[in-house]
Amino acid sequence: MTYASATDAVPPDGLTVGGAASVVGVTVRTLHHWDETGLARPSQRTTGGHRLYDAADVARLHRVRLYRELGLPLADIAALLDAPTDDAEQSLRRQRDEVREHIARLQRSADALDRMIEARRSGVLLSAEEQVAIFGAAWQPSWPVQARERWGDSEQWAQYAERSAERGPEDWRLIVEALGALHADLAAAVRSGVRPGSEQANVLAERHRASMGAYFDCTHPMQVCLARSYVEDPGFRSFYDGIEQGLAEWLRDVVDANARAHGVDPATATWA
Repeated sequence: MTYASATDAVPPDGLTVGGAASVVGVTVRTLHHWDETGLARPSQRTTGGHRLYDAADVARLHRVRLYRELGLPLADIAALLDAPTDDAEQSLRRQRDEVREHIARLQRSADALDRMIEARRSGVLLSAEEQVAIFGAAWQPSWPVQARERWGDSEQWAQYAERSAERGPEDWRLIVEALGALHADLAAAVRSGVRPGSEQANVLAERHRASMGAYFDCTHPMQVCLARSYVEDPGFRSFYDGIEQGLAEWLRDVVDANARAHGVDPATATWA
């Protein structure tokens, strides 16, 4: 029912509180409250004392409902309804601007949720071309999807998706640059014979663990499990030994020694 048809439908002798509530689309209890606060009172009463709303009353009720739907407090609505035309227009303009800003905030939230949904699905919000350009020619754009199939139900994947949703190409470039610098320092440490458990090795182990923080929160036991996979998984081992021969085993030993220094027994470490 439109605003005009609702007010035109008011009979000459007015509407009862139930009829007015039905026409306006609110509850009888709401109309009682508006009456008691003086916000929208019926102009008539039956001989028995029951409320009767004429067309002007119903029009005011519609305005009250509209302003309530816009989020205005009842006190502001009362002032707006009774204000001079210029003041009322200024107030309406202010409320309109606030509504538009609220809509904009909701749209930004919706966009962020879209990015989160896509990040949980694809793992990284980059085109295939961008991925290869940033991660290197050997990168396969199918890898994030495969990772989701393997770990998509884990807490770590959820964290990865949340962080990925906030990142653009430049953010990923910085992460890749930092990781490249870490790999170069790890390789140099292997060549120079840095011993696992030494201060220098422990610093590198913590840098490695921090690098995992770009994707998910990595505890020392989790890092032990990762480093173990670098040796046991042929793909990982090939990657690290491709950076520097023997790096996979050396990094595992470095991570294990650092974990012991933090009270973690690598032999019993689990992903949990």
